[in-house]
Amino acid sequence: MKLLRGAWKLLVGIKDALVLVAMLLFFGALFTALSSRPGRTAVKDGALVLALDGSIVEQPAPPQLNFGGGGGPREYRLRDVIRVLDEAKGDAKVKAVVLDLDSFGGGLPAALNEVGAAIARVRASGKPVLAYATAYSDGSYRLAANASEIWMNPMGGTLFAGPGGSRLYYKGLIDKLGVNVHVFRVGKFKSFVEPYTRTDESPESKEASAALYGAIAADWRETIAKARPKAQVAGYLTNPAQLIAATKGDIAKANVAAGLIDKLGDRADFDKRVAAVAGEAPTKSSVGFAAIRYDTYLEAHPLPTSGDAIGIVTVAGDIVDGKADPGTAGGDTIAALVRDGLKNKSLKALVVRVDSPGGSALASETIRRAIIEAKAQKLPIVVSMGGVAASGGYWVATAGDTIFAEPNTITGSIGIFGIIPSFEKSLEKLGISADGVKTSPLSGQPDVFGGLNDEVSTILQAGIEHGYAQFIDRVAKARKKTPEQINEIAQGRVWDGGTARQIGLVDRFGNLQDAIDEAAKRAGLDPKKVHAEYLEKAPDRWTKFLSDFLRKDEEDKGDAGDAFTRIAAERRAVFAQALGDVKRIATGAAIQARCLECAALQPAQPSAADQSLLALVMTRLGL
Repeated sequence: MKLLRGAWKLLVGIKDALVLVAMLLFFGALFTALSSRPGRTAVKDGALVLALDGSIVEQPAPPQLNFGGGGGPREYRLRDVIRVLDEAKGDAKVKAVVLDLDSFGGGLPAALNEVGAAIARVRASGKPVLAYATAYSDGSYRLAANASEIWMNPMGGTLFAGPGGSRLYYKGLIDKLGVNVHVFRVGKFKSFVEPYTRTDESPESKEASAALYGAIAADWRETIAKARPKAQVAGYLTNPAQLIAATKGDIAKANVAAGLIDKLGDRADFDKRVAAVAGEAPTKSSVGFAAIRYDTYLEAHPLPTSGDAIGIVTVAGDIVDGKADPGTAGGDTIAALVRDGLKNKSLKALVVRVDSPGGSALASETIRRAIIEAKAQKLPIVVSMGGVAASGGYWVATAGDTIFAEPNTITGSIGIFGIIPSFEKSLEKLGISADGVKTSPLSGQPDVFGGLNDEVSTILQAGIEHGYAQFIDRVAKARKKTPEQINEIAQGRVWDGGTARQIGLVDRFGNLQDAIDEAAKRAGLDPKKVHAEYLEKAPDRWTKFLSDFLRKDEEDKGDAGDAFTRIAAERRAVFAQALGDVKRIATGAAIQARCLECAALQPAQPSAADQSLLALVMTRLGL
């Protein structure tokens, strides 16, 4: 019996070993297939499909595996989308470009204008550009307006909202909970703290918001009018109810009558139209036309590497202390990337690409100091501001020799603040008090149980004022103005790029490529004989594998829903992100340079944690 049991264990062990080897071989082969880069010859003739099922950002965050529902919305890197479109316009294999905007998550106005301009270049080259969606949003229509043909599902409908809307104010809840929020700030327009200190928006904040949103809305109208002159958008912004009522609620019919839409049809009708231009689909394809996938095309057209290197460091997302993954600007992480580039990359110049609403003042200064080290090595420093460069983002920009921005770049918000909550009133409601022996006025301070005393409050406010003075001084020296002149246009106010240039916060209009060309010229180089060397951590094998694994199949997309479905989804996303912001502000750096108005112009992209928090709140409310 012992011999039989031993033999059985040996057989089981061999079986387990074989299964393990087979699994390793399978996943190894799968990984190799997913990570292999297709050559240019792998791209077959057809229509290049940009199925933008997510938002366009400066720097995508690493994919997050959410076992409850896939990997969440995808983020598309702005420079990749533009490169793909510019490559396509001169590629004989690309017979047309398809914009599938059914699940588009949006982007900041400046980013969408850049993509729209790239789409217009494709159309100007003579290639058809066909757009499809069940219902277009403000952001997706900004892109679609540049297409040769705009298609929409007859069961859908397009409505425009314009920038602005309500935001949450928590003062009433804070008072009910007995929390005492201690706010230290400088700048009458520095409104980021208002949701925690007021029940409504201050007159100063409304003044700044109205000016900013008005400029962004005007830019949207001008962009649409230039790309699609026949589109009658004015009525949809001023009196949409009358237009819809005139067609007895048929939004799609009203859209066609107003010149917003060219053709009504479902996805099958649209596929037939694309097939007539780009060719029939191969057998066993779920798409009704010969399609070239975005990812395949991107992989087949890598960034150039010839010529001298112009370093590009990206400051994207919230600026936070310490280290952080891409999509969030960790002060230590970015500083290390700059220093490593200076040491190992033979850089001839440095371009600082900023796309951030701000964050930690300490982390912003950490990044700025690393850039100053590059300047000390006699490297030209050019700042390229993307969709937003406000508060801490502008703090970083002060290190540049010259600053580029787009006319609708959100910039400024020169001011800082600090928030410290204390819970003495909350504890009192529970019958809990705090007491103890103190050997100095600062013993146990800031005391979140017993409250802040006058001594520490005075010190903290003085520290904030000193930080603001540092901010003003850095901007004044960078812009060659007096601190008094900068203080007049600072005060935490946010400006559009056009106004920012008029008041001296920006030097020139231009995109990232314009900044690279300028950096090359300042280094005495021919802009046509340099390449961009992006100073960023390359994704590891697991991150790339996870990204490919979670990537949705662009050839198997269903319709995203009508206008009402889209609006409801957007509002849920805004609520989820707002709840997450409350958590982040309570756990982030004590002294921050951050922009409140910027959030209303960014696409709401709540993290998995934000969505979980929303689900918990909805459950608690019985919804």
